[in-house]
Amino acid sequence: MMAENRHVLIIDDEPQIRRFLRISLVSQGFRVSEAASGGEGLARALNEVPDLVLLDLGLPDMDGQAVLDGLRSGSAVPVIVVSVRGHEAEKVRALDRGANDYVTKPFGIQELLARIRSLLRRHGEPGEGPALTCYRRADLVIDLAARRVTRGDSPVHLTPKEYAVLDRLARHAGRVVTQTQLLRDVWGPTHAHDTHYLRIVISKLRHKLGDDPQSPHLLQTEAGIGYRLLVEPETATEQ
Repeated sequence: MMAENRHVLIIDDEPQIRRFLRISLVSQGFRVSEAASGGEGLARALNEVPDLVLLDLGLPDMDGQAVLDGLRSGSAVPVIVVSVRGHEAEKVRALDRGANDYVTKPFGIQELLARIRSLLRRHGEPGEGPALTCYRRADLVIDLAARRVTRGDSPVHLTPKEYAVLDRLARHAGRVVTQTQLLRDVWGPTHAHDTHYLRIVISKLRHKLGDDPQSPHLLQTEAGIGYRLLVEPETATEQ
């Protein structure tokens, strides 16, 4: 069962919502922890390392957008914002700051569970063996665990969006990742068709990674489909 042993952290100040979500998630086999404030949520996320976070934006001590920034500063944990704020601008703001999905209250629990399962599938199942966190090709090293990219002895400085695209391509090394998937994962569902965003980032990545834009050997384009990153993964034991 996919939900078995997956840990969901709920950050919401409404006890009734937390109770409803906890009962629903536990019934599906999830482990659940709760936080009633942004500070508590960030502390639990750091100490417990959940598989997914459900985040409310209207928290008593800090805005949920700031909590999202805190989560994204050191983690790629999947985050679904669950908020009463339904304005498009608020949704875009959260998605642009790193949320993976956005659900407006009131919501249907079956839809939310489906979104959780879908997001967890994209981020892998537990128990699949040693996590692949380091990828290399020649003198290029992509260390996802340390969030560090180097060429030879020199660090490669990437913007958050550039790193996020590279992260997703590396995790699917050698396989085509569609433009739509990259746009949804990095910029959010509202930008699924904004391919010009992706083209700009890919061009900058090729330049920074030392790839030939006219005949790329590292970051290849599959015309009309997506992109393929040709690096070799290494397990933690190989490093």
